[in-house]
Amino acid sequence: MSTINLDDWFETPLGQYVLSCERAYFEKVTADIFGFHAVQLGLCHFDFLSSCRMSHRFAAGDRAGIVRLNMLQLPFANQSVDLVLLPHILEFSKEPHQILREVERILVPEGQVLLSGFNPFGLFGIMKLLPRFNRELPWNTDFISLIRAKDWLSLLNFEIVGGRFACYAPPLARRSWIEHFAFMEKAGDRWWGVAGGIYFLQAQKKILGMKVIRPGWQDKNVLAARKAAASQRECGCQQEGNFNGNGNAA
Repeated sequence: MSTINLDDWFETPLGQYVLSCERAYFEKVTADIFGFHAVQLGLCHFDFLSSCRMSHRFAAGDRAGIVRLNMLQLPFANQSVDLVLLPHILEFSKEPHQILREVERILVPEGQVLLSGFNPFGLFGIMKLLPRFNRELPWNTDFISLIRAKDWLSLLNFEIVGGRFACYAPPLARRSWIEHFAFMEKAGDRWWGVAGGIYFLQAQKKILGMKVIRPGWQDKNVLAARKAAASQRECGCQQEGNFNGNGNAA
């Protein structure tokens, strides 16, 4: 299923509530991830890379009117991207495993992927049990549990380095009702964390047997410091050994 209608759902009061949680998380986390190239796949009308410090960043998806691509065959070279964002892409795709394989392919070693998904065991997931909702967005798709998402990433040699739950208020249609339950956001994060409506995962690509090479500027600084220390020791030795013929220091 395409995410074409999900963009519209994010304009609803409930969608805006979820969107605010997603922005807060992505903006906080991406600000501390460094590199050169960052890509957001899907939901291109919402810039989740606004706080990213990478020089080259853009959003792309499978819709017309934007940078369009096939997520099952990403048009990027192997190990060429430092950060990939997947906001609700896996659960709205028929081949989520293939998308993750493509993400693993294009990420550089130690590159990171950030993804978000609806929690099937939270309040949003419970709503799927009601016939009225299981035919509407976002409940008319298969939610991917946090455990399954972790397992898929682990099979591709990703290491989970962060994540959290969010959106603890009930998924209500009216903005006033959502605001009435705003207190549940802090309370839920403390008392029933796994019941959040959505979850986030941050994972880093690992390559078995890879040797980490330190940046060249670090090696130069270390070498310069060692030379300076050696010069000081040499000068000290020359001064201590410089005596006149009477046995007194010159």
